[in-house]
Amino acid sequence: MAEFVSVAKVDQIPDGTVQAFELNGEMIAVVNCDGQFYAVNNICSHAYAELHEGEVDTEECTIECPLHGSMFDLQSGRPRSLPAVTPIATYAVQIVGDEVQVAV
Repeated sequence: MAEFVSVAKVDQIPDGTVQAFELNGEMIAVVNCDGQFYAVNNICSHAYAELHEGEVDTEECTIECPLHGSMFDLQSGRPRSLPAVTPIATYAVQIVGDEVQVAV
């Protein structure tokens, strides 16, 4: 069973922003999309690029790869645009008090 680990305070990741963390050897991006927090693998599935350097679209709840522009759905990890065709991993997130916790 996955264990939840605190990564940040809620107010440290404002709406429309993303922060990167390393948990158990995994590079994870935590995104605040309109008050809902998501955690995804921070590395694009198409070519090595760190997604936390990309743009967050709060209307579509996506993150854009800064290298080639692929858009990834934050809830499912599925690419919404080319050139990426492989989904990125997603991780469960919970808010406990003012702590953002990610399942690892």
